Amino acid sequence: MAKNFYETLGVSRTASDKDIRSAYRKLARKLHPDVNPNDKASEERFKEVNAAYDVLSDADKRKKYDRYGDNWEHADELDRAARARGGRGGTRYYYSNAGGGPDIGPSVEFGADGDLGDILGGFFGRRGGGRPGRPRDLNVEQHVDITLEEAFHGTTRMLLMDGDSGTPRRIEVKIPAGVTTGSRVRVAGEGREDFDGRKGDLFLVVTVRPHERYERKGDDLYVDVDVPLTTAVLGGEAEVQALDKKVALKLPPLTQNGRVFRLGGLGMPRLTKQDTRGDLYARIRVRLPDHLGENESRLFEELKAAGI
Repeated sequence: MAKNFYETLGVSRTASDKDIRSAYRKLARKLHPDVNPNDKASEERFKEVNAAYDVLSDADKRKKYDRYGDNWEHADELDRAARARGGRGGTRYYYSNAGGGPDIGPSVEFGADGDLGDILGGFFGRRGGGRPGRPRDLNVEQHVDITLEEAFHGTTRMLLMDGDSGTPRRIEVKIPAGVTTGSRVRVAGEGREDFDGRKGDLFLVVTVRPHERYERKGDDLYVDVDVPLTTAVLGGEAEVQALDKKVALKLPPLTQNGRVFRLGGLGMPRLTKQDTRGDLYARIRVRLPDHLGENESRLFEELKAAGI
């Protein structure tokens, strides 16, 4: 898997959240397994893109990645180690292996009686000569596609995993409501096992498929609502279908085509606070008549003559 998440998405280190999101969506559509069936290279690239987006789309994770590179998941331990060794004099060191360009700031600070290998070796294991060893990667990733409706209500997936005796075993994983593309659902202790009996975790990496009717932006949803010309001109009610119910939207007279109305609390459940929801935005799409009778044509001619 590519080490530099910015290069994976094809963006610069100074890319905005919008740039990162746009780059991810373009790559995800291009590399999605449904678009490239039985293409192992595209499948691996798709996994890399999802992993990169998972980190760079999260402000806290991105900050840690920019500071610690591949070791961003151990940022808290490294910070604690730096604080514990602080105030003892010696050299200040800078460490970043996210790739590309110079180191970007102090990430580990320690005295002259310690070195970077002492700190990193304690977290990642050792090899001979006191050098930090590579981390033992026991975690397993599984990619899963779900519908927007499943993301709204929450859902489950049954996975087939290797058992201890080589016999496949089934694991039911619950996917909470509110997940987005790039969300990772962790199942502790269901990853690979090493010779010491330690087990990694299983991570379910979620992709929410595009919906034919709703457009999702974060926890908000956008939907087009068709209304007759007369309702737009004279005012009236339009029926709006949210994901879980229908609501009546009162339109004022002379509602313009393309006007957007916010319906609070009718969007997606918030993943971190599921008793609240995003909003639903209804975009008015004025529906013109597809035929006119003689009387209707005459009335429109009168309106035209009146300069309306």
